[in-house]
Amino acid sequence: MEILSSFDAWLKDEGPAALVIREYLIPVEGPDGVLFPATFAAGDGFAGGYNIDRFADGTSICLIDSVGSQANRIELLFATGEYAGLVPQIVVKAGAKRVNLLEAGHRAGDAIVRCSALQDGLREAFKAVQKGDAEPLAKVAPTSIVFGAWDSRDTQAKLPRLIASTIRAFSVRKLTRSAQFVPAAEYVADGLLAEPADKETKDAYAERGFVHVPASGSHGGVIADDGIRRDASLHLAALRLLTAGEEKKTLVLRRYVLGLALTAFTYPASGYLRQGCSLVLDHDKPREFKEVYGDGQRKDATLKHSDALAYAKAAAKDFGLDPNRRIDLNVLPDREVEFDRELAKKDVSGGTGDGEQGTKKRAGKKAAKTS
Repeated sequence: MEILSSFDAWLKDEGPAALVIREYLIPVEGPDGVLFPATFAAGDGFAGGYNIDRFADGTSICLIDSVGSQANRIELLFATGEYAGLVPQIVVKAGAKRVNLLEAGHRAGDAIVRCSALQDGLREAFKAVQKGDAEPLAKVAPTSIVFGAWDSRDTQAKLPRLIASTIRAFSVRKLTRSAQFVPAAEYVADGLLAEPADKETKDAYAERGFVHVPASGSHGGVIADDGIRRDASLHLAALRLLTAGEEKKTLVLRRYVLGLALTAFTYPASGYLRQGCSLVLDHDKPREFKEVYGDGQRKDATLKHSDALAYAKAAAKDFGLDPNRRIDLNVLPDREVEFDRELAKKDVSGGTGDGEQGTKKRAGKKAAKTS
């Protein structure tokens, strides 16, 4: 019982508003190594490519990994090893593919779970959240509480992220790169293929690797002159807003969600983000871990990942989930359901079955057509 109360100070109103981790990173090649940020599509006045903000004083900040991307990377922790026992393991079978709820982009609000036998239960769970009871959702999809979710296609219920993590690079110099593809043989010159008669054929030759193809001035990564930093926060003030009806149930719920959040928050961040972007800790700049209070005080915090995991297991058991149960995600998840094509058809036609929001959407579309 003692372990269950070990972090209750963080669950009290007078406790810290948030826990904050700041980590300084460098490319595996060294501080002056080239790293490749995420690229984004053009839109809303953005030309596309790297997200670099440049300021009047000449400085710049480049987004290396967004808050959404970081959340998706961290969440998958709960589908592996001993962490899998901390949450319900629910799989949706869609054709030949089996998708864990932890992999769904919109979590409990994703189309793949909305169009399955989980639909009614999750709708009621989201409605319960809107009425101030997060326990039903925590019983099915607790990571939707930890990493945030929005049931935008049905009930409109929103859950803010309790954990936010972002990686940025400072004072960046943008590079370009060029390449030249050389085919294994001179297919046209040697008469192995006919000379392309039009642009369509020429493009087809290039696409299939039969001709020389230059690639000039494409994205070549950046060099971060003023370093790379990961900023992560666990919003305890938001966690303390979670309720489950009566006071005792609320405490059990908050401990469970806190256990998951602390486990994710303290887990060593993956160094490999994408091709050309593998980051490690900068040992010359130690990690900062702080408790931040509403009055602005910042106090040093200490918490080992192993202690967070032990607490999470105890809290999960108290919440009614056996953290040591047998799980084989390839054969024996906690629950497996089929993707329902009929529900998907209804969803596409303007609603999610018989849900209130779905009915309103269909009525709105009908009125628009009448007009």
